Amino acid sequence: MSTGLEPISRSPWGDSAPDYAEYHDTEWGVELHGTPELYERMSLEAFQSGLSWITILRKRPAFRAAFADFSIDAVAEFGPDDEARLLTDAGIVRNRAKIAASVANARAAQGLPEGLDALLWSFAPDPATRPRPATLADVPATSAESTAMAKELKKRGFVFVGPTTAYALMQATGMVDDHVTDCFRAGAG
Repeated sequence: MSTGLEPISRSPWGDSAPDYAEYHDTEWGVELHGTPELYERMSLEAFQSGLSWITILRKRPAFRAAFADFSIDAVAEFGPDDEARLLTDAGIVRNRAKIAASVANARAAQGLPEGLDALLWSFAPDPATRPRPATLADVPATSAESTAMAKELKKRGFVFVGPTTAYALMQATGMVDDHVTDCFRAGAG
């Protein structure tokens, strides 16, 4: 992240708020592996649907506390009392369908023989075949890979992970690198 002493060229959204700059500079587009880490990003992207991402970033510590640090085994054990508790937690987004989806997705992830990491990363496109976006207007909302990922996840029992959410997950975890051409992070991984 910039120290504020030198000019830095970011993807334009990364300059819109300090929270965005930190996320852009240290996380977004960085290759991420690990079951709890990917389950967290999948869950947060689903919670973001219809909201501003900055809302989710600012509530992230509360989400981690509410969802047992995104331990799939712990969340898969959540029952009606846990869901009711989460609906009263002002620190998170209190949406019944999104909370239920996070629990259902933890249970679905438990049943993946290859594991969540391997399944999700199997949809990452070859970076050599993707042109770098020149501007934000060149960044797609979905891709053939995110559509295929969403379809496979749905087939495996996941919910609330459509092609747009899947693509946002791919961007957030470095499966695709959508830093614009003049961004200092372009190609940094």
